[in-house]
Amino acid sequence: METLAVGLTYHCSVPYDEDLAVRIREIVGSEPDLTEKKMFGGLAFLIRGNMAVAASGQGGVLVRVDPATSDKLVATTSAYPMEMRGRTMKGWLRVDATDVRTKRELARWVRLGATYARSLPGKR
Repeated sequence: METLAVGLTYHCSVPYDEDLAVRIREIVGSEPDLTEKKMFGGLAFLIRGNMAVAASGQGGVLVRVDPATSDKLVATTSAYPMEMRGRTMKGWLRVDATDVRTKRELARWVRLGATYARSLPGKR
């Protein structure tokens, strides 16, 4: 916490890894109908209104994938299911920052999320 002026303070916390968000943007930034939105304490990248991937506020990335592939991805990669209010969310995976250090590692997850988001009907 820093003091700006007498009696004024603000908290210096960044809700998500901004460098990771920049790296995600470099991969998916040319995607048609791409928007960015603060969600889940992080910065989400949406295609046609559907979340594809996010720089998570808990670190690493949150990726939306086809729910039919969730179990296989959890079994064969370092990804693990997202939990919300104690409930596992099928089709929503977390990948730790240590597992997306390289452009190739990150691009794999960004592509998976973008592919699934593109397959969904657009939202307004």
